Amino acid sequence: MRILMTDGSGLTSRQCATVLSRAGHVVEALTSDPLCVCAFTRHVRRLHRVPPYGDDPFAWLEAALTVYKAGGFAVLLPTQEQVAVLSRAADGRAATVVPPFAALARVQDKLSAAATLTELGLPQPPQAIIANARDLAEWDVFPAYLKQPIGTATSGVARLTGPADLKDRPVEDGLLVQHEVPGPLAMIQTVFAEGELLAFHACRREGEGARGAAGRKRGLSLPGIRDHLARLGRALRWHGALSADVIIGPDGPVFIDLNPRLVEPVNALLSGVDLLTPMLDLARGRTPAVQPAARPGVATHQLLPAVLGAAQHTGRRGAVLRELVTAAARRGGYAGSREELTPGFDPRSALLVALAAGATIARPGLWRWFAAGSVRAYALSGPAWRRIVRGPAS
Repeated sequence: MRILMTDGSGLTSRQCATVLSRAGHVVEALTSDPLCVCAFTRHVRRLHRVPPYGDDPFAWLEAALTVYKAGGFAVLLPTQEQVAVLSRAADGRAATVVPPFAALARVQDKLSAAATLTELGLPQPPQAIIANARDLAEWDVFPAYLKQPIGTATSGVARLTGPADLKDRPVEDGLLVQHEVPGPLAMIQTVFAEGELLAFHACRREGEGARGAAGRKRGLSLPGIRDHLARLGRALRWHGALSADVIIGPDGPVFIDLNPRLVEPVNALLSGVDLLTPMLDLARGRTPAVQPAARPGVATHQLLPAVLGAAQHTGRRGAVLRELVTAAARRGGYAGSREELTPGFDPRSALLVALAAGATIARPGLWRWFAAGSVRAYALSGPAWRRIVRGPAS
């Protein structure tokens, strides 16, 4: 089957390409960045240039549909934030899988997501909506996290350690502020069919890569969170992928973010949960099988973001070298772990890791160049989201 991914820049897209290609599909991807991560793999046959998504989502959509139709693709697979404009305006012009737009709008921005979770009684950190500068000045609980309504890959999120961190913060679109909850981060992935849960997986982030990415993960069982997300999906009649970030705090797990899209599927697949096959079935109007429960404890890693994370968090060449040596020796957190992003024989993928490692060893600050470009290519901005809400120009 010929599959066109909506994004070639993100880690999720790179993982999807490997899984789909190994299953025998022909995979191509849309991108505004010719040096995106999917350019460095044999699993993506071709990249198609389209306008940057965040600049004009509707221009991106028309370009994407032109490529889709001309290429005779069977499925247009949303692998990043393009799901928002597809939900709003694809209008049956492509075989894809997206939630109803009314449902998506209830979780797309952080203020709406917090309100939806509150309405359903699902656990969150203590929080407040900041509507104006006075509300912000009166906040007095630290540490905390201040979140803009729209943000991607930790952009739009600031950690507050004291009153000085509140100065000069724009409040025009409203802000969400949440108490910091101590505990590890869990990444949750689900797939729904018109509100019915088809697949669920949870994994703990055991090593933080660049911009909050997971350098290392380990699958775990969170039946309570599964029940919470099943309830959320039913309430919204969700269709397609829905992901969440959860902090496993002292008083139990709490939701800190919702994402109306797929997130990095390989740890789930190695744990026995196939997230992509149900997505393809739904896109083609078929009835997917319900996936089995995941096998907990499966360890995986992504060396590329782990190396960039070592450069970001320490600014030291030695830290990058130690990360590489530890991974090569399969010691520490890499013991018994399998590579998610660049598994098996893939010389172009190995080249990208080598370039990133060499560059950050020479100059650690270059991690920004490797990490920032991918986010810019697919990120949804606040103005772009407001334009999607308004709908296409008549």
